[in-house]
Amino acid sequence: MADALNALLTQSCFSVLQDRLEKWQREYHVISCDENMNRCCEMMEFTAKIQGQLFAILNSVAAEGQHTDGVSTLKTRLLPWLGACFSPLQPPVHKDTGFSLFQDLAEKERKLKELPSGNMSDMQWMESQLCSTLWHVRKINLRAAHLQKDLYKQKLDSYHDYERQMSKLRDEVSYLSSQRLARNNSVRLPSSLRCTSTPLRSETTPRSQLTSSSRLMRVVSRFSDLYNEERKEAQLQLQGYLNDLETVRRIIFIAVVESFKAAKLAHRLFRLRARKSLSSCHFGPESLEDTVVDYIVRNQDLYDVENSVEEVLSAMNLNPRIASIPKVNFSVVSPLIRETCKLAFTMQTLDPPIDLAFASDGELFISNKYRRSPDSDLSAQLVLYHVWPALMQGGTVRAKGEVVTKKGAVWSRSPISFMRSQSLSPTRNLVSVRNGTDRIFQIVLLLSVEARNLLWNAIRHKTRLCMLHYSQIQPQ
Repeated sequence: MADALNALLTQSCFSVLQDRLEKWQREYHVISCDENMNRCCEMMEFTAKIQGQLFAILNSVAAEGQHTDGVSTLKTRLLPWLGACFSPLQPPVHKDTGFSLFQDLAEKERKLKELPSGNMSDMQWMESQLCSTLWHVRKINLRAAHLQKDLYKQKLDSYHDYERQMSKLRDEVSYLSSQRLARNNSVRLPSSLRCTSTPLRSETTPRSQLTSSSRLMRVVSRFSDLYNEERKEAQLQLQGYLNDLETVRRIIFIAVVESFKAAKLAHRLFRLRARKSLSSCHFGPESLEDTVVDYIVRNQDLYDVENSVEEVLSAMNLNPRIASIPKVNFSVVSPLIRETCKLAFTMQTLDPPIDLAFASDGELFISNKYRRSPDSDLSAQLVLYHVWPALMQGGTVRAKGEVVTKKGAVWSRSPISFMRSQSLSPTRNLVSVRNGTDRIFQIVLLLSVEARNLLWNAIRHKTRLCMLHYSQIQPQ
């Protein structure tokens, strides 16, 4: 007997039966009627097997006892249970008999009305029970309707979120596809703004740098569009007031430089406000700086570009190089300033940010940083003035600028050439300075580019000091 009981315990029959019953309950409304009947028959067969093992254990226990042991237990427990199991079963009630139940309820109500007045209290009690039941049914139906409504709303919100994500992914894929097609077709920027980037270190780019790299290509391309479209429109507007092309180009160059300054200042203030607002509610694996940068990238429409345009116009009116030009309203270049401020603000969100290269009249011409304009002197090595700035990201040139080169640019043009000079330097001393400068220039051409740049900056500073000293000498 002990072996049979241990075998029944090892098989865990009742645990298996419980698992099957729970699985049947979960799938009851999903599977068909035939499948439910098969499941029920399987449960009955499994139960019959367990009962067979229990009867075998009962037989073994009875055989181990004496002749009269267990007779009372069989009479009081087993025989009444067997009699109850083999009693005739009641016919089942189908779940769709609600209509017949309502008919029976109506019949009972009719019979209650025919009862004598002594049974009126029983009828009222049944009516109250009926009303209470109907109220509970309505309450349950209303709750089920609300739950179904909330479920549909959650599904609808999830669907909308899925659509938004899919739309973003489609836009990103289309943009990357266009960039790949442009790269395959060898589409390059104009020669004046050709992008010179460093070679990639590996074939695969990390996914975290995908957005930054795509935005970098986008802003460089937009900078090229500014040169080809907005700059030309601003130049046409200014040529309606001025006939000097050099002055028009200088005004446009100063407008672009001041726009970058205003945009960088606005970006710093915007970043400080965003960090102050997000520091109190920041959480998650990302750092606070990454969260601030992501917030600025996603909310660039909050940038007050009109305020920056006003600051640029005010700075241009105070600039000593162009402030004294008569009959010119700098507001005609407002479209160029507005678009440049927007682009410069976007460039500050990159890592590292993109800025304009340092530019100064009279600097040495660097071929990987600038290109000459068509009206330049190709043999000259000095920059007379700048037409369009160059883009720098760290130490890398992202887009070339455009300059005009002329011989003798250092001494032939003053840094404030638009201001009216009140005194002239003596001719003899100026000629001596020019001759000394020409000799030094011949020596400088033999040096490297870096050495020439450093040496020439020192010579230019010394020459300006000499010219300033001689300009202060007035003929008596």
